[in-house]
Amino acid sequence: MTMAKQKMLDDLFHDTLKDIYFAEKKILATLPKMAKAAQSAELKAAFEKHRTETEGHVARLEKVFGVIGKKPVGKTCAAIMGITEEGAEIMDEYKGSPALDAGLLAAAQAVEHYEISRYGTLRTWAGELGLNEAVTLLEATLKEEKATDEALTKIAESAVNVAAEAA
Repeated sequence: MTMAKQKMLDDLFHDTLKDIYFAEKKILATLPKMAKAAQSAELKAAFEKHRTETEGHVARLEKVFGVIGKKPVGKTCAAIMGITEEGAEIMDEYKGSPALDAGLLAAAQAVEHYEISRYGTLRTWAGELGLNEAVTLLEATLKEEKATDEALTKIAESAVNVAAEAA
């Protein structure tokens, strides 16, 4: 009887890479719907800008797969499925309401926080595994995700939450 291969950090890195790859592709499909639903021009523009950035994130992830000699494939990410499902519920339940954009912002930030967590972890693991090129690629995406989160916070504080409260 052969023993099952012990799972190592490189296996976990690859599995988590597949998870975030799936998540980014799901986000790419969701952002146009969020942009269409958004009432604030500033929020629409932020979602459209992030869609372009997300295409770059997918391309970077494909390079990271190349660094570890693996084919870029996704693995269903239950977390992102749940977060995007919540966003879809908000779009449905708050359509046309003054609170819609505040809800869309909250859903978008939940996505960003998930991505920041994943990219931070992957970057650290890549460093521990000696994958310096992957560290650079993952760090670039992590910085963009953090910047998007900050931009969404500014939109929320400056306009959207104020509009939701005033209505």
